[in-house]
Amino acid sequence: MRKTVFTLAAIAGMTATTAFAGGMSEPMMEEEVMAPEVVVEESTGSSGGIVVPLLLLAVIAAVASGD
Repeated sequence: MRKTVFTLAAIAGMTATTAFAGGMSEPMMEEEVMAPEVVVEESTGSSGGIVVPLLLLAVIAAVASGD
């Protein structure tokens, strides 16, 4: 009986000390790094983005006329 009580006390002592091992400390915050502003200019050709819809229309017309 005495051995069991000592064993339980030792287990309780070990688990209690690990629960408070770290303590309460303030979280470390990283500083924000300000990146230089990058401006990307998109250049469009004279077609103005009409090429893809025209190609899609041509493919649909070719499929429809193939029947």
